[in-house]
Amino acid sequence: MSDEDAEELKVDSVGNAPEDHGDENPLIFGRVLDGKGAGYPVTWDEARSWQPDKEGEVLWVHLCRNRPGVAEWLEELDIPEPTRELLVSDKTRPRAFREGDTLVATLRGINFNPEAEPEDMLSMQLWCDGKRLVTLRLRPLQTPRHVLRMIDRREEGPNDCGALITEITEAMITRMNRSIVDMNDHLDALEERDADDDAEEALEKIATIRRNCLGLKRHMGPMHEALEAISRYAPEWFDKQDKREIAESIDRLRRYLEDLDISKESAVVLMDDIRGRSIARNERTNYLLTIVAAIFLPLGFLTGLLGINVGGMPGVDDPTAFWVVVGLCSAILCVQLALFWKWRWL
Repeated sequence: MSDEDAEELKVDSVGNAPEDHGDENPLIFGRVLDGKGAGYPVTWDEARSWQPDKEGEVLWVHLCRNRPGVAEWLEELDIPEPTRELLVSDKTRPRAFREGDTLVATLRGINFNPEAEPEDMLSMQLWCDGKRLVTLRLRPLQTPRHVLRMIDRREEGPNDCGALITEITEAMITRMNRSIVDMNDHLDALEERDADDDAEEALEKIATIRRNCLGLKRHMGPMHEALEAISRYAPEWFDKQDKREIAESIDRLRRYLEDLDISKESAVVLMDDIRGRSIARNERTNYLLTIVAAIFLPLGFLTGLLGINVGGMPGVDDPTAFWVVVGLCSAILCVQLALFWKWRWL
């Protein structure tokens, strides 16, 4: 169980119910931002009836999208039906669009839950009208918890919806970099491996890294397009600073996509190098065996010929015949080695 799962299974100070006790409360957490980088918690009932009491207040609720009550509340917010269906659906391809004065988006983050592969990315839908930000997920996603801790600790947290969205996207992209750095570290370790190590094991690891690179590239490409759509079609409540932050996130994500391409190409080059070394080692072994066979072929023929059990073999009664044969074989061996050296076989 991840740290986020453990946190979500606790009953917090505002009475948000644990998810493993059968409670149908869809609220994972809710905060009202005070416009100064901090905020205070709200319950599900308070979030449903919330209205800003002070200038600059913003409501952020993080919901489990498959819980009862979510679709009904989205309808109470006068969200059009196609958008409501998108917010609670399992369509996870990243996208973003503007609908009147609201922003709707589907984003993806790296899955750092136990036993998950990096390319098993998790989706999060969001809807925002400048006063309310609603984020929805199905499986635990650590990024919202990171931004929540900033708000609860008053560590220069976001002060409006635009800043809140940029913080969430930036945290998602930062976590993507962790996975890319890990893969690059594995590639570096494989490049420094001993040539005598198991080639099959190294090739299997490289194949896994290539699959991860392809999976991340396939998912992060649409994420880049979604962030560009947010920057391009952002509503008026998205101020210039927020747009600059989104532009920085887009640039970082573009660099990460380029790093993925480099990692993928490095994996291919490393795989070819390992295979080339393995093939060269096998060819060298076969070459040496061929040379040995070529050396012993005439010697074996001669000794086999002299070893036939028929009458009339010369030297049978001569005690010096054995040494004559040994000398003859030695001479043949020397001639062979000289010829092999001349022909550059050795």
